[in-house]
Amino acid sequence: MATTTTPHRRSARAEAAASGLTVFAAVMLFIAGTLDLFRGIMAIADDDVFVTTPNYVFKFDLTSWGWIQLALGVIAMVVSVGLFSAATWARVAGVGIAGLLIIANFLSVPYYPFWSLTLIALYGFVIWGLCVVRRDDVSG
Repeated sequence: MATTTTPHRRSARAEAAASGLTVFAAVMLFIAGTLDLFRGIMAIADDDVFVTTPNYVFKFDLTSWGWIQLALGVIAMVVSVGLFSAATWARVAGVGIAGLLIIANFLSVPYYPFWSLTLIALYGFVIWGLCVVRRDDVSG
């Protein structure tokens, strides 16, 4: 008599992959959020750190932009803590905040181009890590 497995039964390999990608996304979100937090502090404390481009389409006051980066960085760090506990709300919020931070970093490319592009790539990996895992593969 052969034993059959039901499609609802999770394999250890699938659970390990799901938890591994979630931890990867949590770590990347925490690191990128920390970088945004520091960049926000730099913009608030000293505007001279950033390059100014007078003929760019998107012009922002760097101090207010620093507060936006600081707030989004703190939110990203808080969401990453929720991801370590594999909370469903944190996966949804992680994709949302990473998307907002990609837009924010795109708008700040003229002021700090290298870090903006680096953080856009990091947040892209976060979205990938959170979206590639099926919902039924994650416990919690």
